[in-house]
Amino acid sequence: MKLCYYKLPNGAQNFGDNLNPWLWEKLLPGVLDDDPTTAFVGIGTLFNNTLPDRTRHARKRAVFGTGVGYAKGVPAVDDSYKIYCLRGPLSTKALGLADELAVTDGAVLLRRLVKPGDRKRYKFAFMPHYELAGEGWKSVCEAIGFGHIDPRWTTEAVITAIGQTEVVLAEAMHGAIVADALRVPWVPVVTSPTILSFKWQDWCASVGVEYQPVQTQRVFDPRKKTDLLTPVSTVRHWLRVKSAASRLKQLALRSRPILSTDNLIEQRTVQLEERLQQFKDDVAAGYFTSPQT
Repeated sequence: MKLCYYKLPNGAQNFGDNLNPWLWEKLLPGVLDDDPTTAFVGIGTLFNNTLPDRTRHARKRAVFGTGVGYAKGVPAVDDSYKIYCLRGPLSTKALGLADELAVTDGAVLLRRLVKPGDRKRYKFAFMPHYELAGEGWKSVCEAIGFGHIDPRWTTEAVITAIGQTEVVLAEAMHGAIVADALRVPWVPVVTSPTILSFKWQDWCASVGVEYQPVQTQRVFDPRKKTDLLTPVSTVRHWLRVKSAASRLKQLALRSRPILSTDNLIEQRTVQLEERLQQFKDDVAAGYFTSPQT
């Protein structure tokens, strides 16, 4: 069974996507391999019209904690799909499926592998979206004594940094999901109109909180040539950093951090464990085994 998750081009890294091999290899030892005839669709906003093509060789697909979104439309849910749980109620509604399939994002199972530490290094830390991550935000955070969490770091490094922070300011959704799972309060931040609010609303609904993001300016966009750091743009960049630092500090001081209740996050974790056991039982019973030829 092949693990299906989003991989950025050119070897680029993103924490939310990289949680997949890190988490599932620990929770499902001996289950995942490179056999494309069965697919395990895991963490990410993967349930859209591109999924059938991405898993074109799979005759059966196990879906676990995935969310609906991106691309255009959703595929027909036929007998090739065995859906154990989805990210939230907006995903089940979009697919026309039973509410009971809305549990929460699969990344919450990290709670069973990582224990939050007591040692805190930063009062606040900012984690940008991977598309906007870079030295600009690092400079901003350093200027005001905030921690900087780069979603392109290794999975372990990001998890450790989140655990060492009192309040995470998160534009990267899985920064907020992991913070909530580890009982670290968080504030949703938006610096770009490309952030998909649907996926945030979907997950937030699953853990009983409202998605009310705080807007702030971006520092730079590495995709735009005008934002590349050159001698000509050095002064402009410095002014952006200074302005963004001031805004981020005010945002942190004025915003009310969010945290789901201990009871609900534990309930969702137990539900995920139960669904994962169902999947393991199906694997053991041969549900996903290729027919003998």
